Amino acid sequence: SDRDAKEGVVLAKTTADNKTGIALCVSCETDFVSKNADFVAFAQSIMDAAIANNVKSADELNNVAINGQKIADLVNDKLASIGEKIGISKFERIDAEYVASYIHGANRMGVLVSMTKEAADAGKDVAMQIAAMNPLAVDETSISQETKDREKAIAIEMIKAEGKPAEMAEKIADGKMNKFFKDNTLMAQAFVKDNSKSVADYLKSIDAELKVTDFRRVALG
Repeated sequence: SDRDAKEGVVLAKTTADNKTGIALCVSCETDFVSKNADFVAFAQSIMDAAIANNVKSADELNNVAINGQKIADLVNDKLASIGEKIGISKFERIDAEYVASYIHGANRMGVLVSMTKEAADAGKDVAMQIAAMNPLAVDETSISQETKDREKAIAIEMIKAEGKPAEMAEKIADGKMNKFFKDNTLMAQAFVKDNSKSVADYLKSIDAELKVTDFRRVALG
């Protein structure tokens, strides 16, 4: 139990109607196992069971049966045969009007994106953006006040350390916070396929009513 299982297989998949998406990581200890075709197929069977059974959590998934045997027992059998720590280490689910899914880098990262309406190409583009740029939230309003306060306090301390007076520090910190939001919120980030526009501008160019409402990014480690 004290061994690290930092390798594994990350999968992301949606239901046939694209109303629900699930992302999960079936972890193991070595990339030798994670790249093994049988282990990848094992992880895929768990994902298929999650989608087929409308699973809402990792605990619920462990109790789902595949061919009459609980997934938790199948995981223990696999652990015994391989000799590595194995388990469903991450589980995320999104329900929305439309959900896009994306797998990046040979099952090392999976992304789910919820949108207000169907837009398959835009969904994939935004999911790739999230994989590449790892935003903290959809927009400024989605970032917790605690995070905002912490980042601003750090900025003020850094500015004061440079010898700037306190009254200036507050104004400069506001500017630094604007850059923080631009770098760390999905809508404000420069669009990776065309950095002359933001992600928000890209979505508007597709459909003025198209919005991203949430996302999940699951990565190894």
